[in-house]
Amino acid sequence: MKSETREMLEAVREGTLSVDEALLKLKTEPFEDIGYAKVDLHRKTRQGFAEVIYGAGKTPSQIIGIIRSMQAHHERGILITRLSREAADAVSAEIPLRYSEQARLAFCGEVPAANGIGRIVVATGGTSDIPVAEEAALTAEYLGNEVCRLYDVGVSGIHRLLSHKEEIMNASVIIAVAGMEGALASVVGGLADCPVIAVPTSVGYGAAFGGITALLSMLNSCASGVSVVNIDNGFGAGYLAAMINHMEVSR
Repeated sequence: MKSETREMLEAVREGTLSVDEALLKLKTEPFEDIGYAKVDLHRKTRQGFAEVIYGAGKTPSQIIGIIRSMQAHHERGILITRLSREAADAVSAEIPLRYSEQARLAFCGEVPAANGIGRIVVATGGTSDIPVAEEAALTAEYLGNEVCRLYDVGVSGIHRLLSHKEEIMNASVIIAVAGMEGALASVVGGLADCPVIAVPTSVGYGAAFGGITALLSMLNSCASGVSVVNIDNGFGAGYLAAMINHMEVSR
């Protein structure tokens, strides 16, 4: 049961919200058709987090329209991914944004307090993996999680990773971001007792094949408890980690 629905049902039980008022909230139109987009207004009820706007391929005016629709239906925090600097500048001229050019990610509204069951660790093999890692880390933070960043701790200098054993072993979820041969996920998976989400990046020389080598290495990891998202999909990893880190809270 998602938190907002639970709160509404508890309000009915306590008598601070009538059955008819609760029914009206549940029957509210599940999406709004604004012509070029059908804005999903019930996603937070179904999944725990509001719809996320994928910025690539959308014009600034389309992004503004989707944000306005969500705001009109009382959404207080809106995440926009894969947003260029130019589009972010155009949108922020009308709607205030927190924007990270490195992560190509923006957030509009109130940043929620961290309310997950533990801490999410985001680790990278190298500095070149940081843009993807920041997309993951900021996604997780904007979805209400505490995040610890461990950057440039790849296996070519494994002592750097082992110096952070306490953070690794106390994490509730770990996101391992790496290119080249993608070995970081297996090493972290062999140290941690929590789920590990592996993110292959397109960092590497010719035979890395734009991240395919890292993807296949991570898919073939011998460490148990390692799952894999698509190449450079920091958002997908951050979102999944946020869901895992809120499972106990949402029950």
